[in-house]
Amino acid sequence: MFPVLLKIGPISIFTYGFFIAIGFLAGIFLATKEAKRLGEDHEKIMDLCFYILVAAILGSRLFYVATSPGMFLRNPVEILKIWNGGLVFYGGFIAALVAGVIFLKVKNIPVWKTADIMAPSAALAHFFGRIGCFFAGCCYGKHCDLPWAFTFNHPDSLAPTGIPLHPTQLYEALNNLIIFCLLWFFRKRKKYDGQIFWMYVLLYGITRFVLETFRADFRGDYIFGNLSVSQVIGGLMAVLSLIMLFIFRKRALSK
Repeated sequence: MFPVLLKIGPISIFTYGFFIAIGFLAGIFLATKEAKRLGEDHEKIMDLCFYILVAAILGSRLFYVATSPGMFLRNPVEILKIWNGGLVFYGGFIAALVAGVIFLKVKNIPVWKTADIMAPSAALAHFFGRIGCFFAGCCYGKHCDLPWAFTFNHPDSLAPTGIPLHPTQLYEALNNLIIFCLLWFFRKRKKYDGQIFWMYVLLYGITRFVLETFRADFRGDYIFGNLSVSQVIGGLMAVLSLIMLFIFRKRALSK
């Protein structure tokens, strides 16, 4: 596609980074708006978003580096080049979750109520991020001859060129957009704090497990012979979310 959105002299604005930034800005806007609706301190939510942003970028990049440590040890400067793609969602999600919980505990802010505020924003930000993936060519799919197959031709694309591929980036983008819409619809109908967040984890874990089967880019060694690391994490997160939804629902009913 178009890895570089705009080039002015020696300065290049990479499309991947541009959409990542748009996603974070959209997520922050949405989260603060939802916090105001619920009577929460939106300024603290903005502070939370900052820490989550930093943790998500670091975690997602380090997770990606861990999939090919040899390559980055030979050329450490490549670790910093996130505009070339290479952010693993689950690495960022776990790092952001840890940083977020620590922040909320320190500031004495309700964890699960805040998690419900942040969940739709995370899905929306991820939607924009996957659009960025499509333009950069990272996270590309397997060869296919379907009518909607996409062929990358740009010489700087991270995807193989001249071959029709599953547009897995768009599959993921659409998936995140649907999840966002569902969470946004149910947010006013939730029965207990934490429900929206664990719905998000459940929906994404299941759908990511399925969509991984269409991916062809290298994402580390396979587990149990044919499962990617992301599939294993997605499956475990889906099971955990079902357990947590059951516990939270039972606790809510007992009250």
